[in-house]
Amino acid sequence: MSTKNQTQSEAKPWKLLLWTAVAGLVFGLIGFGEIAEDWLRVARNKLHTHSASGDIVFVQIDDKTLREVGRWPWPRRDMAKLTDKLTEAGAKRIFYDITFYDRTNPVDDAILADALKRSGRVHLAVRTRFGPNGGPTASGSTPTEFAQHATLGNISAKYNYQNALWHLPYAVQEGQRTFVTFAVQLANRSGAPGASFMPDYSIDPKSIPVAKAEDFLSGKYRPDAFAGKDLFVGWNTETLGDQLFIPGTGKTAGAYVHIIGGETLKAGTPIYLGWVPLFVLTLALSAFALARRSPKVRIATLGTGAIFLLFVPAALEARLITFDITPALFVLIVIGTALAWRRYRAQGLVNTVTNLPNLNALRLNREGGQRPLVAARVLNYEEIVASLPTDAERQLVDQIVARLNVGSPQRVLYQGDGGIFAWFDETREPFGNQLEALHAMFRTPARIADRSIDLSIAFGAEIGSGRSLANRLASALVAADEAAHQGLKWKYHDPETLQDASWKLSILSQLDEAIDRGEVWVAFQPKVDVATRQVIGAEALARWTHPEKGPIAASEFVAAAEQHDRIAKLTDFVLEKAVAAAAQINKRGADFHVAVNLSARLLADKGLTLRLAAMLARHGLAPHLLTLELTETAPLTDSGGGLEMMGRLRELGVSIAIDDYGTGQSTLEYLKKIPAAEIKIDQSFVKGIVENRSDRLMVQSTISLAHSLGRKVVAEGVEQREILDVLTELGCDVAQGFAIGRPMSFDSLVKRVGSGRRRSAA
Repeated sequence: MSTKNQTQSEAKPWKLLLWTAVAGLVFGLIGFGEIAEDWLRVARNKLHTHSASGDIVFVQIDDKTLREVGRWPWPRRDMAKLTDKLTEAGAKRIFYDITFYDRTNPVDDAILADALKRSGRVHLAVRTRFGPNGGPTASGSTPTEFAQHATLGNISAKYNYQNALWHLPYAVQEGQRTFVTFAVQLANRSGAPGASFMPDYSIDPKSIPVAKAEDFLSGKYRPDAFAGKDLFVGWNTETLGDQLFIPGTGKTAGAYVHIIGGETLKAGTPIYLGWVPLFVLTLALSAFALARRSPKVRIATLGTGAIFLLFVPAALEARLITFDITPALFVLIVIGTALAWRRYRAQGLVNTVTNLPNLNALRLNREGGQRPLVAARVLNYEEIVASLPTDAERQLVDQIVARLNVGSPQRVLYQGDGGIFAWFDETREPFGNQLEALHAMFRTPARIADRSIDLSIAFGAEIGSGRSLANRLASALVAADEAAHQGLKWKYHDPETLQDASWKLSILSQLDEAIDRGEVWVAFQPKVDVATRQVIGAEALARWTHPEKGPIAASEFVAAAEQHDRIAKLTDFVLEKAVAAAAQINKRGADFHVAVNLSARLLADKGLTLRLAAMLARHGLAPHLLTLELTETAPLTDSGGGLEMMGRLRELGVSIAIDDYGTGQSTLEYLKKIPAAEIKIDQSFVKGIVENRSDRLMVQSTISLAHSLGRKVVAEGVEQREILDVLTELGCDVAQGFAIGRPMSFDSLVKRVGSGRRRSAA
């Protein structure tokens, strides 16, 4: 990495911190996290729920009391009677969560005033409302004859979106008068107007003693049950309203808020510190994490911060010290998500086994420029790995890398799948001698897991053609394959040879001859059961190794054969090899399926079913173990020969699969017409399901649709273990791709199936 790029990379974390700090500041100032804050505080309250002191009793006017006494409002003489009874019960103080505004019948008002005077311990409610500027204004006044014999207390506060009270005032200034709130009076505390506190909603409302006003009026209470206690009279009926939302409890009588507020102040002085302290602390913690280079240290630091924010405030709130945590939590989530995303992207450029940069990293290396590019292919890499213990591949790569770095210890090696390694050469001088020397290093067997293993390697070089790095890498790999095929140690690649027009004109005629000469062979790409991760089958793929031009891309010769109606011979060849291979594996006791691509053009071949039946009988393979994959883009909307041929194939017992699902005729009508037992989701969707929500939804909906129709789902293009894990969550049936296994020879496939069965048996 250049000095400039390194400086930019180091600056990005601090830029991330700056933008996160600004966003978190706005987050806190506008109260964006209020809803989450409330629910988190309720959750923390559950960690230290405790009971009320029992010194405050809720005397409720419920529906039964209303039926016994009569319709509300009661005559003032009944309220006087209740006051006398509560006083006789030995109440320390009596709080009416009911306003006595205005005068009624003069006789009844006088009776109530006398009762208040006799008691001398009554607190009457004053209600205020908050104007548009937030200040309190009077909503009524208590008659003088009542007020002079009672203590007035405020019962109003500001509600939030839930009709809940998270902050209760100590006192309210109304004109020239100050009214201390009932909660403060219950605790025998004092407070200045404008100040507020948070009720401790970890107090269980069910632990607050409850009595019924009707029992006092009828004399059914125990004389000694309420002596010395504060009796708080209020409604507990939806008929009369005064229902509030108690966080963690739900909608209930508003009296509970004042009682819980009083219980809170009786326990101590609540301290509310807002969101700024933890926000600043989290920024400092994030700065510490970003200053560390180790991902483990970063994760541990941010994880510790998250645990602190989620649990430590609960311990402090049990001591009435309260913080808001969502702005701080916002910082940790943003920083953590950004670092995780960057690490995920970085891992996409690193081989997960060896931590070497992979070929994607090579393709993105803009500094490669015109420097020579060398590719090395360890020809027997997959066979070696298949025979090694599961944790020994790293040892193999370490030995390969050590040999490739001889003479250039600072060389940056890029590792691909299947034993591919590449690097940019530092000099433009001829380096044939260098490659000869490196080839000689591999004559000595490697020592891995107490075993001596021979390594076969070939080199290819692309000296710089001005093309993209992806094309140059492909050219170097082609040169390495050609060197291996021709028995050479290394070979230059000449891009001009790709433009050989005569070759393209003769490809079809040469293909038929190549089949007869044995140049065309069949590779098998394993398929696994997603649930058990066991190999249950393989897809048979045509491969052509030309004696002069080396490996010919299947996409080149298969497409040409299909376009010019020359696909029948190639398909029959692949079918013969595939059926024979599957039959051999099944004779070993496995339940092994094989799949072969079938061109839509062959659905018009009336002899196909006869030839296929003969193959199955000749090799002794049960028809249901063969799947014919029909490309979904094939136009099969007619009800003619194509559908009729598929019907015959199904009668033969062969399974039909819709290949490349999602790229063509993805309609319910198409699925209805095709008698397929299997749907194969195209790799263009599968490759993106970890990062792309749309691709994941597409795959998920396809799996659900297929299962609802009684069809299995195969996902192709599984190139990462993370993709396989997601497919497991989505309920996919079968998967194939480079993360499971690259196309391999029949012998390698047999070893793979055998090793899987041995592991399963163990």
